Amino acid sequence: MTNHEYDALWRAQGATVLCGVDEAGRGPLAGPVFAAAVVLNPDDPIEGLNDSKKLTEKKREALFVEICNRSLAWAVASASVEEIEAVNILNATYLAMSRAVEQVTKELTPSLVLIDGNRIPPQITLPCQYVVKGDALSATISAASVLAKVSRDRLLLEWDKEYPQYDFAKHKGYGTALHYERLKTYGPSPIHRMSFLKKWLESGK
Repeated sequence: MTNHEYDALWRAQGATVLCGVDEAGRGPLAGPVFAAAVVLNPDDPIEGLNDSKKLTEKKREALFVEICNRSLAWAVASASVEEIEAVNILNATYLAMSRAVEQVTKELTPSLVLIDGNRIPPQITLPCQYVVKGDALSATISAASVLAKVSRDRLLLEWDKEYPQYDFAKHKGYGTALHYERLKTYGPSPIHRMSFLKKWLESGK
């Protein structure tokens, strides 16, 4: 079954306006967490959609343009580092997802919201269904994963210019050996998630 066929099953059950939601950036040591919501046009299927992590950067960028141009509705939202620190990463992810869905509903109201993962954000009051590994199963969730990842990566590239000493362009904020090496040399920046660095700081490394 293709990811478009998977979505067609939900539409056949009455979810004619199907909205896919996914996040990007839950795991990194720095920057906001992003989420996107997308309502694809079933009469204009976009080929090549997949879990954004399985696509090349070039393919993601190309799909980003197609999704924005050919979807019935789409939105990208985020939750800041300050919000992550205040309410924890899970609740901040819920915030970003609910903000993306709220923006989409200004254009049209989804019949069903498909959420990647195994939980549903409590802020979303529309009918929802979580889908484990949804970014590989559902075309609408795949599209959302692409928008969220590309949007976040673009921000990190901008921050690489502002904080060149951390090499954000290379690791996108994830906890790679290079990133920890830069942290050891320069210490945390204003965009680092201090709660994510707590154990590392305590270890004295």
